[in-house]
Amino acid sequence: MAKLDENRLFPVDPSTRTMAADLYASVRDLPIVSPHGHTDPRWYAENAPFPDPAQLFVTPDHYVFRMLFSQGVSLDDLGVLRADGTRVETDGRKIWRLFAENYYLLRGTPSRMWLDHSFQQVFGLDERFGPDTADRFYDHISECLAQPEFRPRALFERFGIEVITTTESPLDDLRWHRMIRDSGWPGRVITAYRPDPVVDPEFEGFAGNVEKFGEIAGTDATTWEGYLQAHRIRRAYFKEFGATSSDHGHATARTENLPLSEAVALFEKALAGTCTPNEADTFRGHMLTEMARMSIDDGLVLQIHPGAARNHSAPMMALHGRDKGFDIPTRTDYVTALKPLLDAVGTDPRLSVILFTLDETAFSRELAPLAGVYPSLRLGPAWWFFDSPEGMRRFRETTTETAGFYNTVGFNDDTRAFCSIPARHDVARRVDSAYLATLVSTGRLAEDEAYEVAQDLSYRLVKKAYKL
Repeated sequence: MAKLDENRLFPVDPSTRTMAADLYASVRDLPIVSPHGHTDPRWYAENAPFPDPAQLFVTPDHYVFRMLFSQGVSLDDLGVLRADGTRVETDGRKIWRLFAENYYLLRGTPSRMWLDHSFQQVFGLDERFGPDTADRFYDHISECLAQPEFRPRALFERFGIEVITTTESPLDDLRWHRMIRDSGWPGRVITAYRPDPVVDPEFEGFAGNVEKFGEIAGTDATTWEGYLQAHRIRRAYFKEFGATSSDHGHATARTENLPLSEAVALFEKALAGTCTPNEADTFRGHMLTEMARMSIDDGLVLQIHPGAARNHSAPMMALHGRDKGFDIPTRTDYVTALKPLLDAVGTDPRLSVILFTLDETAFSRELAPLAGVYPSLRLGPAWWFFDSPEGMRRFRETTTETAGFYNTVGFNDDTRAFCSIPARHDVARRVDSAYLATLVSTGRLAEDEAYEVAQDLSYRLVKKAYKL
């Protein structure tokens, strides 16, 4: 494999390409701010070596193993955890060879770009990865992982990460965050409040989760007032460990603002397990509005990540559990769905809501116009299936004309794959530089403004939006 092309993702027109390269050079080495993701805080707490290359690159990365599974490669053979916490295949080298045999399946995907970047920039491997080089890669990466400079904290510092946010359930005791804080290590790893297990009546074990929720918070969460108080208590606890945001992964963007009696009655049905699907969605929608009210009080930024039919395969959900690549984008309505929340609190200057979507048709039609007028709304970046050069470019093209740059929040990598973090931010900075260069070359933005916006998109906007 030749070294990565220094001009990758830049325009082909020579003058615009030069401008893009110059803009990129001005932001390339800025610190990484990662305000939403799913890396394991235990990595930073224990600072133990990563076990082997397969567990670093393959088993935690659903972008990788979902593609291989689509071509008939078993998740068991790739060492992906089962729902009971066990693995069928535990031989890292065997998993790695299988990965290498099927690496060609990732051609043209963002995953291929991220992996090639990681192999070269993190581990100094310039050869093309595949079956013929699999063992050399495995041996070299394994040797690196045994060295102190490849432990999680050292890589955190080497990657230039200023702050990274993990995502925890309110049932989590945050022990790893406590260990990080008590260790004296200066790396900033903070948490985010993700209450899905106790706000979604369709989440497995909901009633038991709510009971445990109350026990942890020291209140009776099986009463409506006690339930809301438990959220306030746990949110405050999460803030002690740096939380500046909550995060909500609902199936839809539906919000509700129910009268008290209806909210109480629905809560009681949820605890009894008798909610219809529509009633469960109504309850989730009402809780988004309750969370928004709490955000006004405690300052946590409210993130809404709707529009995924999560765990689409029932058999795979039963066998391997959640977050194993079987989440599929769906059509999402925002104009009607968000109106109850926006009518209740949407013009309150103390509220900050960051909206994400997996329905790209909503950007120009709904999301950009909403964020372009409501002071509480900001647009999250191209996310998940659209965390790609093309998706990022489409995001800028379809939102800037209505929402501008300053109703967006920069970039976040939203990843479980640690070594992909610098690669993903590099792609975002290249794509934004290319877009800004195009605006300059077509007379829509002054050159000095482009350099300022590049800094904003790469660094300043995310810090402001997430109160970091």
